[in-house]
Amino acid sequence: MSNAGEHLLTGIRVLDLTRALAGPSCSRMFAELGAEVIKIEPAPHGDMVRGISKLRGDSSLYIIQQSLNKKSICVDLRSPEGLALVKELVPHCDAVVENFKPGVMADMGLSYEDLRAVKDDIILCSISALGQSGPLAKKPGYDYIAQAYSGITSMIGESDASPYIPLAGIGDVSTGVHGAFAIAAALLHRARTGLGQHLDIALLDCYYHCHEVNVHQCSGSDGAIKPSRSGRHLSYLCPAGIFHGSGGDVMMMGFMHHWKDLCAAMERPDLVTDPAFATDAARLERRDEVVALIEDWLASFDNVASAIEKLESHQVPCAPVLSVEETLSHPHLVERGTVRTVKDAVGGDFQIPGMPIKTSGYSDNPDYQSPGLGEHNREIIGNLLGLGEEELTALHDKGVLVSESRG
Repeated sequence: MSNAGEHLLTGIRVLDLTRALAGPSCSRMFAELGAEVIKIEPAPHGDMVRGISKLRGDSSLYIIQQSLNKKSICVDLRSPEGLALVKELVPHCDAVVENFKPGVMADMGLSYEDLRAVKDDIILCSISALGQSGPLAKKPGYDYIAQAYSGITSMIGESDASPYIPLAGIGDVSTGVHGAFAIAAALLHRARTGLGQHLDIALLDCYYHCHEVNVHQCSGSDGAIKPSRSGRHLSYLCPAGIFHGSGGDVMMMGFMHHWKDLCAAMERPDLVTDPAFATDAARLERRDEVVALIEDWLASFDNVASAIEKLESHQVPCAPVLSVEETLSHPHLVERGTVRTVKDAVGGDFQIPGMPIKTSGYSDNPDYQSPGLGEHNREIIGNLLGLGEEELTALHDKGVLVSESRG
């Protein structure tokens, strides 16, 4: 293992002007891989999520989860002095990340051109719901707004009812990861060419990027195929989806070459060569019949676990449908650090999603801490901008800088 305190991105400094989830997910990737992330929070209350998930006194578990290893500066972004401080930090940073509504950065005097004027090779990553350009660019938006425009929402739920939404930040987090990759690529590009970059990363684009077969099948069939939601089961391969078992549900993929394995598990080798079930196309035409056949077989087991054991013995891809509560103690998730225990100085011990990137040279999920609001005002403003204690005190007294104790 490498030296303690170091990681893949040690030495990179990111100025983080993000809030909520998509932007902070981007900067979180950098912070948890060792970069110095300076989180700029608007005075006086900071990131809006500091008011969410206050399950333990006045401590927001949300902000702790999203801000591990970040440094917080709380600045009055409505004051010229506050904006000037932010702008003065830019030359000291490798990249700037923001997820304001398009146009807001320019209104603050922090457009890409403004930033280039103080650091010509700066990398600016602008994350938004619908993009920096196009007819929809100025609309306010959140994850589910972009999801609806992308066609993804139309694919979730029962075919004869209104669509559903996933109760997880899939669009926000995946867009954050796309943004982080874009910044990493821009850093490599800058190392090669000396040039900065303005990156336009939209939730809408990232959601649309997730379509597997829907877009090309609709387009390639000249509209004959009209992809839409199909409930618990995949619409283009069979069997694939969620099947009712004894006391729970089973996620199972028994399509293509796995069909023979599923038939072996069910002790129905005759179905492998039966023309009515031999191909995915044939099974799709009889999907209700295939589902009933499999669920009748699952009902013969005392519980889901025993059915899973039988399926796994025949190498059929499958999984129990775990609740969030069940994931917290699942041996595989705990051992890998997928479920991670945070030991926060104020919030105490609780579990959050762990860092998905695991490396050979660095330990997983280091013991990072989340900053209090404005905790690093003096460290960052003082050290990087050279302001003395008297000047820092004056800025706090005027409300240009705000800090709160976590004690």
